[in-house]
Amino acid sequence: MKKTIIIISALLAFSLSAGAQSKLFKLGQAVEVNTAILQELNRTYVDTLPVQRMTQAGIDAMLATLDPYTVYVPEEENEDFELMIGKTYGGIGAIIYKPKKEEPVLINEPYAGSPAARAGLQCGDQILTIDGLSTIGLTASESSEKMKGKPGTQVVFLVRKVRSGEEKTITITREKIHIPDIEYASLLDGTKTGYIRIGGFTDGLGNDFRSRVAKLKAEGMDKLVIDLRGNGGGLMHEAVGIVSAFVPKGSLVVSSKGNSLVGEQQMVTKQDPVDLELPVIVMVDSGSASASEIVSGALQDLDRATIMGTRTFGKGLVQSIRPLPYNGQLKVTTAKYYTPSGRCVQAIDYAHRNEDGSVGHIPDSLTHEFRTARGRIVRDGGGITPDVKIEGKEYSRLVYSLVVNGVVEQYAMEFVKTHESIPAAKDFHLEDYDDFVAFAVGKDFDYRSSARTYFDQMVKQLEKDEMADVAKDEIESMRKALEISKEAFLRMKKDEIIPFIEREIAIRYWYQEGGVEVDIRYDDALRTALSSPLI
Repeated sequence: MKKTIIIISALLAFSLSAGAQSKLFKLGQAVEVNTAILQELNRTYVDTLPVQRMTQAGIDAMLATLDPYTVYVPEEENEDFELMIGKTYGGIGAIIYKPKKEEPVLINEPYAGSPAARAGLQCGDQILTIDGLSTIGLTASESSEKMKGKPGTQVVFLVRKVRSGEEKTITITREKIHIPDIEYASLLDGTKTGYIRIGGFTDGLGNDFRSRVAKLKAEGMDKLVIDLRGNGGGLMHEAVGIVSAFVPKGSLVVSSKGNSLVGEQQMVTKQDPVDLELPVIVMVDSGSASASEIVSGALQDLDRATIMGTRTFGKGLVQSIRPLPYNGQLKVTTAKYYTPSGRCVQAIDYAHRNEDGSVGHIPDSLTHEFRTARGRIVRDGGGITPDVKIEGKEYSRLVYSLVVNGVVEQYAMEFVKTHESIPAAKDFHLEDYDDFVAFAVGKDFDYRSSARTYFDQMVKQLEKDEMADVAKDEIESMRKALEISKEAFLRMKKDEIIPFIEREIAIRYWYQEGGVEVDIRYDDALRTALSSPLI
């Protein structure tokens, strides 16, 4: 028996060794073939090789066969990458707008408390020069790069003020700008319900969140809404920090499982809770992903919050940053993560997703049951399914077109030129919608209805199938029925459009918090959540 065990162990060791050698051989073979091809092309190809472009394309294509989140970041893209994952950069703290290359740069939106705001820059101010260089002829990207720089360094602007037209020289010291993850934290008007909207998960969020919860409790908060709708996630340990505010110290929040090198890791709360009894609602939608799903999944599994909204995105993959030669970086998927009940949030099917990229329909037959701390049944299969389903508001194609084409944003900047101030954001209402209509009618954007776009596609298909002549009269009749002028359509969709206009205008005077206050006023899903029973 002992001899048999020794033989089996030896065979197993040999098998594992052979497998590892085979894996290494295949890797070496691939590297050798790739190098040989490049060398041969460089030696014999008829034209000069665009080696850098070829290499980047090859790397991108290779990584695309794995998953959407494993990407190579060359040195020249490191700053943009850091901004994307950390929301931090060196600069003055303002969003700019460039109408045309041959026009000056405009300040679109300074961040609250930023060097730009403290220096008196406001929406609509024209930046004529940056350190003596004219902004006329520069692209928006080139202008932005001139404004950015190492914190502590100075940048000098020649500015033409938006309403007075006065030209002023303004010197600003650059700082480390961090775009805050907590976009809003306050008691809702006339209630003791706290509302915290979170836009991302970067360094320091967990502690900031705990402080905000403590502050709202001191103000009399008796219920909290955490809004994670549209939050694409970020750092896993910051998600743990948020959960720690509501569960006992040492509670399991998330575990991750990778290959044999990465292994399994468990992340538990390391801080004392802020409140173990406070009723909590977490609002999610198909845009809530990654760290947002860790928070909502953990609080659901621990029966510590009621999750409301629509099913989340379904991204249960963990990425790590690995350094590469020549200051490049590899953002690589190293593990899958699991909620406390054992659910994997990652969508089962990578291929079948909704238009927005979120997980599509997964039948229960393909999922598994798990149990929360109190024994409630929850399922895997992709994303977090809310305890209370609340559909978000759907908007017409016209509204999306106005926003995407910048028509609403441009109108807000024109509004600022003739209005020195507005009431507090929560009290602000657009009084002259006709002014917006007159402005928008003169802009170039696709104002067709969804029905009209489907009709146009059908006509193209009929023409392709050589059937258009057969249905000529019917087509013309339908075309007339669907015809509507730009002005008429803008007036028809007034109630849908006004909240977007008011939000953009409020931001120009009251920063991002002002925009959120307008959002809250029109948020039907939030009102439904507040009137729904808690689990």
